[in-house]
Amino acid sequence: MRERQGLDDGIRGVKGMTQALEDSIGLIELGEEEGDAAIVAEAEAAIRSLSGEVKARQVETLLSGEADSNDTYLEIHAGAGGTESQDWANMLLRMYTRWAERRRFKVEVLEVHDGEEAGIKSATVLIKGHNAYGWLKTESGVHRLVRISPYDSNARRHTSFSSVWVYPVVDDSIEIVIPESEVRIDTYRSSGAGGQHVNTTDSAVRITHIPTGIAVACQAERSQHKNRAKAWEMLRSRLYEEELKKREAEANATEAAKTEIGWGHQIRSYVLQPYQLVKDLRTGTESTNPSGVLDGDLDEFMEASLSQRIEGGAGQPVADLD
Repeated sequence: MRERQGLDDGIRGVKGMTQALEDSIGLIELGEEEGDAAIVAEAEAAIRSLSGEVKARQVETLLSGEADSNDTYLEIHAGAGGTESQDWANMLLRMYTRWAERRRFKVEVLEVHDGEEAGIKSATVLIKGHNAYGWLKTESGVHRLVRISPYDSNARRHTSFSSVWVYPVVDDSIEIVIPESEVRIDTYRSSGAGGQHVNTTDSAVRITHIPTGIAVACQAERSQHKNRAKAWEMLRSRLYEEELKKREAEANATEAAKTEIGWGHQIRSYVLQPYQLVKDLRTGTESTNPSGVLDGDLDEFMEASLSQRIEGGAGQPVADLD
């Protein structure tokens, strides 16, 4: 049913864009016949707007990986730097939440560890929507922020780092077998706001896969049983994502692995001072509107990195509708 829904959406999208283009061309012809420059300008603006939608649809056709259509988990971890990095991690969480809301994806917070003064130390969210993993998979890496610190009384410029890690939800069509002898399960009390039951019982669950060192945790539910089930799902997804990365590394003869959260490892820089610029260091894509990017306007960066990753370069040029 999910595959059928995806095909239906794709077909409707293509038909809708085709009709919109034909209507705009008809308006231009009508405006030129009647000498009405306003109609021509309106139709040209509609075509330019349609060009952006066509570009996004073209990138979506490249999302043909095994798990690209699946929902996805997204983890954010603050780097070294205390309150500064924790505040930056919280800004990243908001940025991806806003991006998901723009696409009408559902966001479910599974775990958040608050910072001592502000921000968060880490967070795990589940993003549900068609091609959620496909769109977000290139966002894994270290993100760097340069700004005048609101926590520095001397108003000095600070550089902060936080890491993002994205891995797909494993559905029933993918079987992952994990022997219980290879895992360690710990329970602890949930943190943050909650009722009497949440903070007084060991309802939160952490599962560690001993051979790989991968650890996942969930405290979203009041029931330890539900948190345990969700944590098992997350662990299966993490192990599956590791396998996907191994295959990609073999195909591209490159190593895909986590790196230190600091200098020399970032994939994107967000500079708020002394100038305004967001730059992706992998594709060279830039934006002089960091406030818009931090408000969820990430499609340009995702499209560029997806094209580079899938095509092995800058990607195929998108047809210019103008």
